Amino acid sequence: MKILVCISNVPDTTTKIKFAEGNTSIDTSGIQWVINPWDELSLTRALELKDDALSGVKSVTVAHVGPAGSEPTIRKALAIGADDAVRVNYIAPDAYSVAAQLAEVIKKEGFDIVMCGIESSDFNGSAVGGMISEFLAIPSVSSVSGLKIEDGIPVLTREIDGGRESVKVPVPFVAVVQKGIAKEPRIASMRGIMTARTKPVRLYEPVAAESLTETARFEKPAPRAACKYIDPENPAQLIELLQNEAKVI
Repeated sequence: MKILVCISNVPDTTTKIKFAEGNTSIDTSGIQWVINPWDELSLTRALELKDDALSGVKSVTVAHVGPAGSEPTIRKALAIGADDAVRVNYIAPDAYSVAAQLAEVIKKEGFDIVMCGIESSDFNGSAVGGMISEFLAIPSVSSVSGLKIEDGIPVLTREIDGGRESVKVPVPFVAVVQKGIAKEPRIASMRGIMTARTKPVRLYEPVAAESLTETARFEKPAPRAACKYIDPENPAQLIELLQNEAKVI
Protein backbone atom coordinates (compact mmCIF):
# COMPACT_ATOMS: atom_id res chain seq x y z
CA MET A 1 0.00 0.00 0.00
CA LYS A 2 1.35 3.43 -0.99
CA ILE A 3 0.50 6.69 0.79
CA LEU A 4 0.85 10.15 -0.70
CA VAL A 5 0.89 13.15 1.64
CA CYS A 6 0.26 16.50 -0.06
CA ILE A 7 2.20 19.28 1.64
CA SER A 8 1.99 23.07 1.47
CA ASN A 9 4.88 25.48 1.94
CA VAL A 10 3.54 28.19 4.28
CA PRO A 11 4.98 31.09 6.29
CA ASP A 12 5.78 30.41 9.93
CA THR A 13 2.90 31.69 12.04
CA THR A 14 5.17 34.22 13.76
CA THR A 15 6.10 35.84 10.43
CA LYS A 16 4.96 39.41 9.89
CA ILE A 17 3.38 39.47 6.44
CA LYS A 18 4.09 42.38 4.10
CA PHE A 19 2.51 43.09 0.73
CA ALA A 20 4.08 44.23 -2.52
CA GLU A 21 3.09 45.54 -5.94
CA GLY A 22 0.23 47.67 -4.70
CA ASN A 23 -1.04 45.02 -2.25
CA THR A 24 -1.55 42.51 -5.08
CA SER A 25 1.12 40.04 -3.93
CA ILE A 26 2.94 38.92 -0.79
CA ASP A 27 6.47 40.14 -0.17
CA THR A 28 8.35 36.86 0.38
CA SER A 29 11.63 38.43 1.52
CA GLY A 30 12.54 37.43 5.05
CA ILE A 31 9.79 34.83 5.40
CA GLN A 32 10.58 31.62 7.29
CA TRP A 33 8.84 28.82 5.39
CA VAL A 34 7.55 25.65 7.08
CA ILE A 35 5.41 22.61 6.33
CA ASN A 36 1.72 23.40 6.76
CA PRO A 37 0.87 22.15 10.30
CA TRP A 38 -2.06 19.95 9.23
CA ASP A 39 0.07 18.39 6.49
CA GLU A 40 2.87 17.75 8.98
CA LEU A 41 0.44 15.85 11.23
CA SER A 42 -0.77 13.90 8.18
CA LEU A 43 2.82 12.94 7.41
CA THR A 44 3.39 11.87 11.00
CA ARG A 45 0.40 9.53 10.93
CA ALA A 46 1.42 8.10 7.54
CA LEU A 47 4.86 7.29 8.92
CA GLU A 48 3.35 5.71 12.04
CA LEU A 49 1.34 3.41 9.76
CA LYS A 50 4.45 2.52 7.78
CA ASP A 51 6.26 1.67 11.02
CA ASP A 52 3.48 -0.81 11.84
CA ALA A 53 4.40 -4.04 10.08
CA LEU A 54 0.77 -5.19 10.11
CA SER A 55 -0.56 -2.14 8.26
CA GLY A 56 0.70 -3.14 4.84
CA VAL A 57 2.02 0.37 4.10
CA LYS A 58 5.19 0.04 2.07
CA SER A 59 6.05 3.64 1.20
CA VAL A 60 5.20 7.25 2.05
CA THR A 61 5.66 9.93 -0.60
CA VAL A 62 5.18 13.69 -0.24
CA ALA A 63 4.05 15.94 -3.08
CA HIS A 64 4.14 19.70 -3.44
CA VAL A 65 3.20 22.19 -6.14
CA GLY A 66 5.66 25.08 -6.12
CA PRO A 67 8.92 26.57 -7.43
CA ALA A 68 12.46 25.44 -6.67
CA GLY A 69 12.55 27.72 -3.64
CA SER A 70 10.19 25.34 -1.82
CA GLU A 71 12.66 22.43 -1.90
CA PRO A 72 14.02 23.07 1.65
CA THR A 73 10.51 22.39 2.97
CA ILE A 74 10.33 19.21 0.88
CA ARG A 75 13.71 18.12 2.23
CA LYS A 76 12.43 18.68 5.76
CA ALA A 77 9.56 16.26 5.02
CA LEU A 78 12.12 13.74 3.74
CA ALA A 79 14.19 14.26 6.90
CA ILE A 80 11.13 13.53 9.03
CA GLY A 81 10.86 10.17 7.30
CA ALA A 82 9.15 10.30 3.91
CA ASP A 83 10.72 7.88 1.40
CA ASP A 84 10.67 10.18 -1.61
CA ALA A 85 9.03 13.31 -2.96
CA VAL A 86 7.42 14.87 -6.01
CA ARG A 87 7.53 18.56 -6.87
CA VAL A 88 5.45 20.09 -9.64
CA ASN A 89 7.39 23.08 -10.92
CA TYR A 90 4.51 25.54 -10.92
CA ILE A 91 3.43 28.66 -9.05
CA ALA A 92 -0.26 27.91 -8.66
CA PRO A 93 -2.63 30.90 -8.57
CA ASP A 94 -5.43 29.09 -6.73
CA ALA A 95 -6.57 25.85 -5.10
CA TYR A 96 -8.20 24.54 -8.28
CA SER A 97 -4.92 24.62 -10.21
CA VAL A 98 -3.05 23.02 -7.28
CA ALA A 99 -5.55 20.15 -7.21
CA ALA A 100 -5.33 19.73 -10.98
CA GLN A 101 -1.53 19.39 -10.85
CA LEU A 102 -1.60 16.94 -7.93
CA ALA A 103 -4.30 14.85 -9.60
CA GLU A 104 -2.06 14.38 -12.65
CA VAL A 105 0.79 13.20 -10.43
CA ILE A 106 -1.50 10.69 -8.72
CA LYS A 107 -2.74 9.38 -12.08
CA LYS A 108 0.81 8.74 -13.24
CA GLU A 109 2.24 7.24 -10.06
CA GLY A 110 -0.77 5.58 -8.44
CA PHE A 111 -1.37 5.78 -4.69
CA ASP A 112 -3.78 3.93 -2.42
CA ILE A 113 -4.25 6.66 0.18
CA VAL A 114 -3.92 10.40 -0.50
CA MET A 115 -3.76 12.57 2.62
CA CYS A 116 -4.35 16.33 2.61
CA GLY A 117 -4.46 18.72 5.53
CA ILE A 118 -7.91 20.20 6.02
CA GLU A 119 -6.55 23.64 5.10
CA SER A 120 -3.35 25.59 4.73
CA SER A 121 -2.45 28.05 7.45
CA ASP A 122 -1.97 30.90 4.98
CA PHE A 123 -5.11 30.97 2.79
CA ASN A 124 -7.39 28.63 4.80
CA GLY A 125 -9.28 27.56 1.68
CA SER A 126 -10.14 23.95 2.67
CA ALA A 127 -10.61 23.06 -0.98
CA VAL A 128 -7.70 21.08 -2.44
CA GLY A 129 -8.49 17.64 -0.97
CA GLY A 130 -12.08 17.55 -2.20
CA MET A 131 -11.06 18.85 -5.62
CA ILE A 132 -8.42 16.11 -6.01
CA SER A 133 -11.07 13.44 -5.39
CA GLU A 134 -13.33 15.02 -8.02
CA PHE A 135 -10.54 15.16 -10.60
CA LEU A 136 -9.77 11.47 -9.98
CA ALA A 137 -13.38 10.33 -9.44
CA ILE A 138 -12.44 8.54 -6.21
CA PRO A 139 -14.01 8.78 -2.73
CA SER A 140 -12.99 11.48 -0.27
CA VAL A 141 -13.59 11.59 3.46
CA SER A 142 -13.52 14.92 5.29
CA SER A 143 -12.85 15.84 8.93
CA VAL A 144 -10.62 12.79 9.44
CA SER A 145 -9.12 12.69 12.94
CA GLY A 146 -8.05 9.04 12.97
CA LEU A 147 -6.72 6.52 10.44
CA LYS A 148 -5.85 2.88 10.95
CA ILE A 149 -5.73 -0.19 8.73
CA GLU A 150 -7.50 -3.37 9.79
CA ASP A 151 -7.07 -6.53 7.69
CA GLY A 152 -5.96 -4.41 4.74
CA ILE A 153 -8.97 -2.07 4.92
CA PRO A 154 -8.56 1.58 5.96
CA VAL A 155 -10.78 2.60 8.88
CA LEU A 156 -11.26 6.34 9.40
CA THR A 157 -12.52 8.24 12.41
CA ARG A 158 -14.50 11.40 11.62
CA GLU A 159 -15.56 14.24 13.85
CA ILE A 160 -19.32 14.84 13.53
CA ASP A 161 -21.87 16.92 15.43
CA GLY A 162 -22.23 15.42 18.88
CA GLY A 163 -19.56 12.73 18.55
CA ARG A 164 -17.47 10.62 16.21
CA GLU A 165 -18.08 8.02 13.56
CA SER A 166 -15.94 5.27 12.05
CA VAL A 167 -16.09 4.52 8.35
CA LYS A 168 -14.41 1.92 6.15
CA VAL A 169 -13.25 3.12 2.76
CA PRO A 170 -12.06 1.19 -0.31
CA VAL A 171 -8.77 2.30 -1.84
CA PRO A 172 -7.89 4.53 -3.54
CA PHE A 173 -9.36 7.47 -1.63
CA VAL A 174 -8.55 10.96 -0.37
CA ALA A 175 -8.48 11.67 3.37
CA VAL A 176 -8.93 15.33 4.33
CA VAL A 177 -7.19 15.38 7.70
CA GLN A 178 -7.73 17.63 10.71
CA LYS A 179 -6.28 18.00 14.21
CA GLY A 180 -6.19 14.74 16.13
CA ILE A 181 -4.77 12.54 13.38
CA ALA A 182 -1.49 12.50 15.34
CA LYS A 183 -0.60 13.71 18.81
CA GLU A 184 2.51 15.69 17.89
CA PRO A 185 4.38 16.20 14.61
CA ARG A 186 7.38 13.93 14.22
CA ILE A 187 10.75 15.63 14.65
CA ALA A 188 13.56 14.97 12.18
CA SER A 189 16.51 13.10 13.66
CA MET A 190 20.11 13.84 12.75
CA ARG A 191 20.24 10.62 10.75
CA GLY A 192 17.05 11.62 8.97
CA ILE A 193 18.51 15.02 8.08
CA MET A 194 21.62 13.38 6.63
CA THR A 195 19.74 10.76 4.59
CA ALA A 196 17.25 13.35 3.27
CA ARG A 197 20.03 14.78 1.12
CA THR A 198 20.13 11.65 -1.02
CA LYS A 199 16.43 10.83 -1.21
CA PRO A 200 14.93 11.38 -4.67
CA VAL A 201 12.73 14.38 -5.49
CA ARG A 202 11.03 13.76 -8.84
CA LEU A 203 10.36 16.91 -10.80
CA TYR A 204 7.18 17.21 -12.88
CA GLU A 205 6.48 20.00 -15.30
CA PRO A 206 2.94 21.39 -14.96
CA VAL A 207 0.07 20.32 -17.16
CA ALA A 208 -2.28 22.86 -18.69
CA ALA A 209 -4.82 23.78 -16.03
CA GLU A 210 -7.06 26.79 -15.79
CA SER A 211 -7.40 28.88 -12.67
CA LEU A 212 -10.89 29.83 -11.56
CA THR A 213 -10.04 32.72 -9.25
CA GLU A 214 -7.89 35.82 -9.33
CA THR A 215 -6.50 37.75 -6.37
CA ALA A 216 -7.49 41.41 -6.73
CA ARG A 217 -5.67 42.71 -3.65
CA PHE A 218 -4.68 41.90 -0.07
CA GLU A 219 -5.71 43.82 3.02
CA LYS A 220 -4.58 43.52 6.60
CA PRO A 221 -7.29 43.37 9.26
CA ALA A 222 -8.10 46.63 10.98
CA PRO A 223 -6.13 47.14 14.22
CA ARG A 224 -7.96 46.36 17.41
CA ALA A 225 -9.49 49.30 19.20
CA ALA A 226 -8.21 50.25 22.63
CA CYS A 227 -9.89 48.56 25.59
CA LYS A 228 -12.58 50.50 27.35
CA TYR A 229 -12.98 50.13 31.09
CA ILE A 230 -16.48 50.52 32.48
CA ASP A 231 -17.23 51.39 36.07
CA PRO A 232 -18.89 48.31 37.60
CA GLU A 233 -21.37 50.68 39.22
CA ASN A 234 -22.48 51.92 35.79
CA PRO A 235 -24.09 48.97 33.96
CA ALA A 236 -26.16 51.34 31.81
CA GLN A 237 -23.00 52.51 30.03
CA LEU A 238 -21.97 48.92 29.37
CA ILE A 239 -25.36 48.08 27.91
CA GLU A 240 -25.30 51.20 25.74
CA LEU A 241 -21.89 50.29 24.32
CA LEU A 242 -22.87 46.69 23.67
CA GLN A 243 -26.01 47.80 21.86
CA ASN A 244 -24.80 50.77 19.82
CA GLU A 245 -21.06 50.26 19.38
CA ALA A 246 -20.36 46.55 19.55
CA LYS A 247 -23.87 45.72 18.28
CA VAL A 248 -23.91 42.34 19.99
CA ILE A 249 -27.20 42.77 21.85
